[in-house]
Amino acid sequence: MNTHLAERQSEPRPDGAETFARRIAQDIAAVHADDVDAKARFPIETFRAAQEAKLLSAQVPQEFGGEGLGMRQLGNIVSVLAESCASSAMVLAMHYSQVACLIRHGLEDPQIGNFVKQLPQEQWLVGSMTSEVGTFGDMRRSRCAVQRNGEQTVLDKDATTGSYCEEADAILVTARSGAQAPENDQVLVLVQRAQRTLSQTTNWNTLGMRGTCSPGFKLRAVIPPGQIFSTPFSEIAAMTMVPYSHILWSALWTGIATGAYRKAAAFIRQQARGAPGSMPSGATRLAMLNADLQALRHNWTLAAIDFDAEADGTCTAIDPSGMRWALRMNNLKVAASETAPKLVHGALQTIGVLAYKNDGPFSLGREYRDVLSGSLMISNDRINAASASILLVSKEA
Repeated sequence: MNTHLAERQSEPRPDGAETFARRIAQDIAAVHADDVDAKARFPIETFRAAQEAKLLSAQVPQEFGGEGLGMRQLGNIVSVLAESCASSAMVLAMHYSQVACLIRHGLEDPQIGNFVKQLPQEQWLVGSMTSEVGTFGDMRRSRCAVQRNGEQTVLDKDATTGSYCEEADAILVTARSGAQAPENDQVLVLVQRAQRTLSQTTNWNTLGMRGTCSPGFKLRAVIPPGQIFSTPFSEIAAMTMVPYSHILWSALWTGIATGAYRKAAAFIRQQARGAPGSMPSGATRLAMLNADLQALRHNWTLAAIDFDAEADGTCTAIDPSGMRWALRMNNLKVAASETAPKLVHGALQTIGVLAYKNDGPFSLGREYRDVLSGSLMISNDRINAASASILLVSKEA
């Protein structure tokens, strides 16, 4: 265990999880980010620190030993971490999305509820497996099905992507509700480490987000029926998985852009110190980047505030199952994933060749590659097509 971190963990954290996350980002994630990227390995150092700091249970209700954090606070944690290591932030964002499904839809199922109650103590990492060979990236369809056999349920899934599934202590898996069910009649299944066998089917040698370790897997699981959510997956996806994913991903892409902006700002200040009394040539571009970054941060933050207000009952103007909210989530994801790369590109143009080089304090190669993944994670073309359908049938939207 990192001694410096251990000393900090022995102290109370009056500033909350967000400040502690920034310390982990600066002291640990930033130190290992280049190695994680170069070797396409899981950011184990960051997640050991996150577990020790109990960040993996940050949103679990306080009555179960968590901190009960809302979407805005979770988004801030993810965004801060993304400034230093986007892969670490993506894993944490996806974990938070899965834990939200457990909390919001699984507590009434006793075995799932027990898992949630143990999470603050055990600090389990929860992964996701929603893709499948033959569904072409559509998580709202499944080909595999749960096969009930007495007191046990068997599940075999051939997934095209299994983000950090080898490292996860549990995985939430989508499947058809039964052998005769149509592809869109899905359930969500909690599969714990001892209940599964994973066989890797593809490699993970990507342009960016290399530390998320997301190759394809064949999964075989034998679980008790009580680990199948009683709430249909269609409701879980609309009410929880989509808004959590889109808001937290938008916070993440904002974090990547913020990290790039900070490097550009440091470069411009360095130039200004070298020529007192004159305006560096990139200062105007930096001001424009600042304005765009502010708008990007505002968009996801406002969505998070509204989501939290609806969740705690202080706002009734939002219908999380309605078309207007669905369109807003679609627009947020598309806009953030397309704006963030432009900001990183602008930071590169502001710095110049020193940002283009892969070594040195102003390098932006990793940030550039990581941020390009945004428009591909649930393809923007697919999302825009869904938005077009909403606009055709809903005058309100």
